[in-house]
Amino acid sequence: MAEQESLEFGKADFVLMDTVSMPEFMANLRLRFEKGRIYTFIGEVVVSVNPYKLLNIYGRDTIEQYKGRELYERPPHLFAIADAAYKAMKRRSKDTCIVISGESGAGKTEASKYIMQYIAAITNPSQRAEVERVKNMLLKSNCVLEAFGNAKTNRNDNSSRFGKYMDINFDFKGDPIGGHINNYLLEKSRVIVQQPGERSFHSFYQLLQGGSDQILRSLHLQKSLSSYNYIRVGAQLKSSINDAAEFKVVAEAMKVIGFKPEEIQTVYKILAAILHLGNLKFVVDGDTPLIDNGKVVSIIAELLSTKTDMVEKALLYRTVATGRDIIDKQHTEQEASYGRDAFAKAIYERLFCWIVTRINDIIEVKNYDTTVHGKNTVIGVLDIYGFEIFDNNSFEQFCINYCNEKLQQLFIQLVLKQEQEEYQREGIPWKHVRLL
Repeated sequence: MAEQESLEFGKADFVLMDTVSMPEFMANLRLRFEKGRIYTFIGEVVVSVNPYKLLNIYGRDTIEQYKGRELYERPPHLFAIADAAYKAMKRRSKDTCIVISGESGAGKTEASKYIMQYIAAITNPSQRAEVERVKNMLLKSNCVLEAFGNAKTNRNDNSSRFGKYMDINFDFKGDPIGGHINNYLLEKSRVIVQQPGERSFHSFYQLLQGGSDQILRSLHLQKSLSSYNYIRVGAQLKSSINDAAEFKVVAEAMKVIGFKPEEIQTVYKILAAILHLGNLKFVVDGDTPLIDNGKVVSIIAELLSTKTDMVEKALLYRTVATGRDIIDKQHTEQEASYGRDAFAKAIYERLFCWIVTRINDIIEVKNYDTTVHGKNTVIGVLDIYGFEIFDNNSFEQFCINYCNEKLQQLFIQLVLKQEQEEYQREGIPWKHVRLL
């Protein structure tokens, strides 16, 4: 069986290759991909190739094939890694972590979702309503975070534009009892500008395409995407995304998670205020910049529950501290435009961080007494930005790629250190590899 697997589908584990070189590595990867095998082991690591289509390899039958099995007992699969992490955590009562790294559009976010679905599926069937509630909350939080933190790029219709680390907490029996999400490096510049062929965050399009006429009227919005400067670049793009349907899914998920109706309405108001901000124009009267459309300022003030004159002052002036004196200095026209865009980015970033905090408030571990129930353990799942190289790389790309390189370096250090320690324990001759 192993020989048949090797001949027909290439090497299921790169460790078994006779010669290791880049051409041999890629040829094996290509052969397996062409035969429908998108996963390949490298020892305890799984290499994944995005097929850019749905495959029937994540259903209940597949889950049962990997549940409780040893890592190499079944063909390479994401579920093998998830099960190994769960077993290690449960057997040793030690925290474990799954790191998902790769190029932008490689399928990292989908992988993180399948890992969470697998863990939810294999945890002990329980009559405890709290365990089922936690499982549901953890899974539902994904689509909400994707709506506000993901966007269409030239490589991926659902690209994560933020880094996410999720802790899933388990009790001594291995049942999930809560979780916590950390977010990193939200690409807030996408709020005001996108590269040709790309879109801003999904949330804006979902609101405009899926919001009812009543909701849009209350927000002074219209369905026409091209009416708003901040999203006009990608307004007419065709993609596989059904924004109207996604709006309903996200709204329902927010309700299930525990967002109050007034909180959801406030989220819509903030999104609308950002769209209106993008349509603000400044004119110069002599040397003095003025807001061209006062009605838009009134709408923004209404949506943000503040006064019109305070919004005007925030857009036209900046506060400067000189010694003990604090003065308001008027913007130039260019400074006013920069200030408006910075305002929009800051609002969206705070909205996103609030959503993450709100989800954490709901899914965090509650009322767990370690003296009574024993130690709780954690499986961490890290899903960060993928490597990105564009014709024009911004500061965001620098941060993303630097973070990936540091993470990759840490991973290599840990793997090499682990292997070298094992060689030393077993008395195998080896040449020391210096870890930088």
